[in-house]
Amino acid sequence: MKLVLPRPPLVLAPVAGSRHFGHALMLMMCGITWLFAHWAVAKPVTAWRWIDILSESLVVGMLSLWLVQLRASRPGGRVTTWLCLGLSGMLMGGWADLMDEFWKLPRDYTLLLGMESGFQLIGMIGLTWGLHLWRQEQLALNALRSGRERGYREHAQIDRLTQLGDGAYLLDQLRQQQHRGEPALLVMLGWTDLAVLSRQHGLAEADRLLQSTGALLLLQMRPGDLLCRYAADRFVALLPHADRTLPQDLLATMNTHVHPCADGRTRARLQARMAQTMLDPVLDAEAQLLRLVEQLQ
Repeated sequence: MKLVLPRPPLVLAPVAGSRHFGHALMLMMCGITWLFAHWAVAKPVTAWRWIDILSESLVVGMLSLWLVQLRASRPGGRVTTWLCLGLSGMLMGGWADLMDEFWKLPRDYTLLLGMESGFQLIGMIGLTWGLHLWRQEQLALNALRSGRERGYREHAQIDRLTQLGDGAYLLDQLRQQQHRGEPALLVMLGWTDLAVLSRQHGLAEADRLLQSTGALLLLQMRPGDLLCRYAADRFVALLPHADRTLPQDLLATMNTHVHPCADGRTRARLQARMAQTMLDPVLDAEAQLLRLVEQLQ
């Protein structure tokens, strides 16, 4: 029997503070259609150019899909607003271009004749400004996630609980470090009595501890270091050009951490363990991780 998990509902971000942006967009498209139907002359079917109709319909469909994907994948805010407004302007221009395939506007209506190019120009200006704001946002996010990503991003290899890279991401980064040939220290850390906490307070409390552990260790990381979650309760730090005191600082940070439990009364203090080694540029990266796992047991 195949288990089918329910899909989360599609939630669209507000644009310029309004969640009815899509409805306003459809009303504008209806308005453009009315302008053509009222002022223009319908073309005979024999004058329709089907290849143009098909290509322009695909452009309108793709722009609409981009808008939905953008609103469904981003939170509301200034960047989302400008990106959506820019795409909307291009969508309006594409829709006017499509309507032009069915109706012929008289030459006297200069404003209507320039509607397509006007919408496209306004849309590209808005999209360009939105991309500029998006770049600034990405630079801030890159700095925030520097200890998690180390200059390389792959969303399929992110651990959902801690938002750190998973084991596959770690292996990719280790192989890149070996290829560069730079010296680096490989440190594996974990909790010795996490199972006890899990039995006494539940799995949810153990997950909360792992979440806070990732954030705690990231505070001690230098620019260029990498922290990943590896095999349940273990964390692996890749520390290029690090001395032997930095792993001891990470271990001390974990040992001095007091975890406040969700019940509001219990404060758990757990013991941490650590294994470390210099990254061998020749030996297989996965074999080196397995050797650290054996040392940590």
